[in-house]
Amino acid sequence: MSELIVQARWVVTGIRDRFTPEVIDDGAVLSRDGVIIASGTLEDMQKLAPTAEVRKYPDHAMLPGFVNSHHHVGMTPLQLGSPDHALELWFASRMPARRLDLTLDTLYSAFEMIASGITTVQHIHGWMPGGYDAIHGAASKVLGAYRSLGMRASYCYAVREQNRLVYEADEAFCARLPADLGEMLGKYLKAQAMPFDDFLKLFDQLSAENAGQDLTRIQLAPANLHWCTDEGLQALDAKSKAAGVPMHMHLLETIYQKEYARRRTGKTALRHLHDLGVLGPHMTLGHGVWLNEEDIDIVADTGTCICHNCSSNFRLRSGLAPLNRWEAKGITVGMGLDEAGINDDRDMLSELRLALRVHREPGMDEADVPTCAQVVKMATEAGAMTTAFGATIGRLDAGRLFDAVLINWTKATYPYQDPDIPMLDALVQRAKTGAVDAVFINGERVYEDGRFTKVDREAVLAEIADTLGKPRSEDELARHALGHAVFPYVKKFYEGYLPEAEPTPFYANSARI
Repeated sequence: MSELIVQARWVVTGIRDRFTPEVIDDGAVLSRDGVIIASGTLEDMQKLAPTAEVRKYPDHAMLPGFVNSHHHVGMTPLQLGSPDHALELWFASRMPARRLDLTLDTLYSAFEMIASGITTVQHIHGWMPGGYDAIHGAASKVLGAYRSLGMRASYCYAVREQNRLVYEADEAFCARLPADLGEMLGKYLKAQAMPFDDFLKLFDQLSAENAGQDLTRIQLAPANLHWCTDEGLQALDAKSKAAGVPMHMHLLETIYQKEYARRRTGKTALRHLHDLGVLGPHMTLGHGVWLNEEDIDIVADTGTCICHNCSSNFRLRSGLAPLNRWEAKGITVGMGLDEAGINDDRDMLSELRLALRVHREPGMDEADVPTCAQVVKMATEAGAMTTAFGATIGRLDAGRLFDAVLINWTKATYPYQDPDIPMLDALVQRAKTGAVDAVFINGERVYEDGRFTKVDREAVLAEIADTLGKPRSEDELARHALGHAVFPYVKKFYEGYLPEAEPTPFYANSARI
């Protein structure tokens, strides 16, 4: 039995409401075998466990570990040659991306996440060629990489049944192209196809293999409405409920997806999911930028969760999600970094500030815009509820798993911070990754003073540099040519796709007249 007491100048156990963090001054947390037993003063914790190891951080704030509720890959698309196009063009621009061993790729972004205080990630995997065995092997590598680093991961493999490149059937789009190009693209898309039953088989196999693991859990992911049939969505929902695991589904990321749903169903994408009966607290909607007012009411009434991917929405021209309206309806909203944050990395502290600031719509009532406590809650206990770990993480309360980040106050606020500004507000507004001095996951110290305790970061980065420094393989050269050849046809597909009516935004941030 391993007992640990971690003491800090402040312990933020959680968020009471959007204005009020729950803070213990000169506090401490006692954990046993990775589970929190109690929190309070150091003296009280030592009375409960007089022989426990004690680690002191006298100039630090201890917060619950952050949760990145929406993540896909390690090396960013920009690093691998894909500019920040609009989402629908971006998929084509990513076809030429280099291949990298998935252990290295996963570790790359995991290093960045942990260094910014992220202790749990929702890893939504997908877009893999090669059939069932190859995909199972890839999933196993991703899961193994997180475990080797000591990071918590909620893993799902995204189910895509159709429309793999544009918002129509693969065969129909390939038929639009010159014959030789259509044939090449058809083979490329077919290599990513997998029978629907194999997606369920993969979930079952990974779940069985994951039994007894502390750091990883398996859930489900219908990729998006345009990628799934109605029958597939209902089958995944039934599987989710039977297995007691959540689902994470991209939805209404762009205005083009909104129009696709209208053409396919004659109603909004959200109303269609509601009519299919697949919404509820077990479902998280990734992005949700183009939800309308009725949609938001349905999300709130069904208890469905949303993951806000602020940086991604900006980078891919997807739009500004109505976060303030979600908050007003009491919707559970997590925080996701998606492919990469605003600085092309996985920096949750930066993402907190971005979400805090971009939703400051004109007006004077502070109740109408995000607060520091609110965005911290999004990145901790609310985000936890979008993963398979649920209420076992996200707060520093007794009975929860001990995942915590220690932020150095002096590093964050030097040379001065006026005490009129509440501690948590100052940290959210000012702390950068260099102020993250230590990270605990499952009661283990996995990061301290810029070093990882389980994996040699510099060796991993050197191996990545060596691998990607070599010339492209024949397969990579072929995909490079294919992606560039297909790109203009993808762009042409969406010409005239949108209705002429101008959308009416939730936030009036500027006006022509």
